[in-house]
Amino acid sequence: MAELTENGYAALTVERVAQRAGVHKTTIYRNWKDSDRLVADALARHFAGDIPIPDTGAVESDLQALARSLIATMTTQAGRALLATVLSDAVRIPQLAEVKHTLFNDRFRRAEPVVTRAIERGELPPDTDPTELLKTLAAPIYFRLVFTGEPVDEGTADRAVRVALAAAHARALPA
Repeated sequence: MAELTENGYAALTVERVAQRAGVHKTTIYRNWKDSDRLVADALARHFAGDIPIPDTGAVESDLQALARSLIATMTTQAGRALLATVLSDAVRIPQLAEVKHTLFNDRFRRAEPVVTRAIERGELPPDTDPTELLKTLAAPIYFRLVFTGEPVDEGTADRAVRVALAAAHARALPA
């Protein structure tokens, strides 16, 4: 991850990773067939950790916590490296495309209880699709991070929450 965050996917080599790790490159090759599999495994392991699932008792504050956590994660060096890697030509590499798919699906699955609890409390329409609500929450954040380069902060998170909740209440996110 350190090599990836400092030099990017295109410059990453097994030799440089081995040198940084203080081992011979054959040690790396014993565990990973090539640098693509090494990067895929590093990204999967780094971002597979549990994300805190808030339970404040209110959907708005739960979604704020999720959005702020997303911003905190994606604005780190590792988060920026993940974005750069999954948006580069590396997505043509099946292992990296699978990592991206797995990471996003895992995040949505882990955060789904936030939406489910809100539906049970009557805060959201019963037919709200949790994954669609979470995608709607993340979209404005990723748009700024990836396309416009505008700053992302708590205000960005709070606006994303208002948009996602408005869409859900307008029944624009049915299951």
